[in-house]
Amino acid sequence: MLRFATSPTGDMHIGDLRGALFNYIISKQRNEDLIIRIEDSNKEKNIKGKDEEILGLLNLFGIEYTQVIYQSESVRFHTAMALQLMHEKQAFSCFCSTEWLDKKREEAKLKGQEYKYDDACGNLPAELVIDNLSPFTIRIAKPTQDNATFKARDIDSFIIMGQDKTPTYNFSCAVDDMLNNISIVIRDEDDMNNTPKQIHIRNALKYEKQITYIHLPVILNNDAVRIKWLLEEGFLPEAISNYLISITNKTPKEIFTLSEATQWLSLENISKSPTRFDINMLRHVNNEHLRMLEVKELSRYVGFADDEIGELAKVYLEEVSTTKELKSKINAIFTLKVIPQEFTQSAEIISTIIKSAPYFENYTDFQKYIMEKSGFQKENISQPLRFVLTGAQNGPDIDKIYKYIKNYMGEIVK
Repeated sequence: MLRFATSPTGDMHIGDLRGALFNYIISKQRNEDLIIRIEDSNKEKNIKGKDEEILGLLNLFGIEYTQVIYQSESVRFHTAMALQLMHEKQAFSCFCSTEWLDKKREEAKLKGQEYKYDDACGNLPAELVIDNLSPFTIRIAKPTQDNATFKARDIDSFIIMGQDKTPTYNFSCAVDDMLNNISIVIRDEDDMNNTPKQIHIRNALKYEKQITYIHLPVILNNDAVRIKWLLEEGFLPEAISNYLISITNKTPKEIFTLSEATQWLSLENISKSPTRFDINMLRHVNNEHLRMLEVKELSRYVGFADDEIGELAKVYLEEVSTTKELKSKINAIFTLKVIPQEFTQSAEIISTIIKSAPYFENYTDFQKYIMEKSGFQKENISQPLRFVLTGAQNGPDIDKIYKYIKNYMGEIVK
């Protein structure tokens, strides 16, 4: 069993999506179920509807899963596990106040030392614990022996239940992985410091199954790029997936689908070094995926549903890379044109001629007809004609565009 854990406290970012993609691919390769765990224990920070938004994005990216689990529904199990640890003397009540702990942290900082809890409450007599009415947290006792993945001295007696008896992230995460029989955890390198603590928790609970941890390299220069923003800017889900996989894993080719990646992606080929988010490279990948679309499908991205507009969009892919940019170019052709004053008069003459012109199959005859009717020379017609037809000063050659817009003259020149 694999899991993708996500919090409904904010928008999904590229690091979140990458984790979901890798968990999905490996689950397919191993023929194991993938569950989605919504880590909603922090009620104060949860955003209403954010869980549904995240699930919608996962569906949009083709990430299939078998079950959605809400962490808050497992709190009774977290509490039971904490009580078990206390009963077995593997955890203890800590009455240290927040102010006292902050003071200790500051003292350690001034000494240039890393702060670790000093077990001040670790061996309190039972009568002092029972008679103490002060608020308390629950701490798991620090490990006494080294583990294959960590040194005992690197872990202190950390908190597993807060004063309000809400389980901490590491405790609820470790217990949930036990409850869900997780076999492999794939997540960002940012979570690497949490791994020893979660292993220690399961060891203390005498959970024998070994969970494999895979940490994906940090994405530098990402500025917390939101997936919603990328989609709004016109990047295709297929291209975003392609890019996030390729900057993390060795790939046999540059452009590929998620289905293809499932055939060859290997955890052994994950980069060991931090990777960098490059919007320009993503634009390149997106452009390639747009070129792979069938022309009618491409036309739908710009508000149409026919082959000619799809072919027209293909022409504009020579200079743009996103559906947002593409739609802007196509919309400029079919909306009211804003023409510079120096070309206004000649553009009006050309427009009048086009409105009453017969149908021409090729651009050469079309251009020749306008020149004859207007008396303009070729060098004087090109710029105003471009504005009349495309609403832009620059762009692809008009003869490339004409064969795809010749049947829409009535809608273009109004």
